[in-house]
This record gives sequence, C-alpha cells and structure tokens, in this order.
Amino acid sequence: MFDDLPPDLERLQTLRIWTARCLEQIDRKIAQLRQRQAEEEHGRRNRPRPPDWIVELTNDKGEPFQVHDGQCGMTGRRHRAIGRDEARRLLTADGVPACPICHPDTQLHIID
Repeated sequence: MFDDLPPDLERLQTLRIWTARCLEQIDRKIAQLRQRQAEEEHGRRNRPRPPDWIVELTNDKGEPFQVHDGQCGMTGRRHRAIGRDEARRLLTADGVPACPICHPDTQLHIID
C-alpha cells in the first residue's frame, strides 16, 4: 500500500508534516460543522411555538384587516398573535373577515 512512498527520510518527514497539517484542517472543519449542527439543533428545540391565530393589520392605521390560522403563509408583514377568544370575537362581533385560504372561521366552527 505504501510502496510508492519516497525512500529517504527528508521527503518522508515532509510528507508527514504536510499530512499532519491536512489532518488539522480536517479536524477544524469537522469541529466547525459539529458546532453549527449543535447550534441548529438547539435553535430547532428552542424555537417558539407558532401562534394558534393571527390578526393581520392594515398598513395605514394598524387596525384588524383579516384573521388567519397561525400556520397560514398568507399573512401580511403587519400582524400579531391572538388567542382563540379574540379570534372568535374579531370574526363575529367585530366583523373582521376570515382569510379565504386558511379559513379560520371554519376551524373555529363559526357559521354565518
């Protein structure tokens, strides 16, 4: 397997130094990747739970515009998390429309 190595000590030592440096670089890269993976896993475990319900707000006055399920991807940039009771109140008493994509009114068993 190592029959192709140089026969003299000087070149063998050079190869050993070069190989040791390569291993150090590989070990550093492995440590970096392990650290990154540990940080990503920590972030996944400690990520806050998404809200159950979201109210999208108007751009001009910040008033309720539309109610969404907490997982809906159609919410605008201006929104805030709300609880179940507030979502029901906004949809019924306040007349805020439900998102036509995620249908929070159906999920909350609100029938027109």
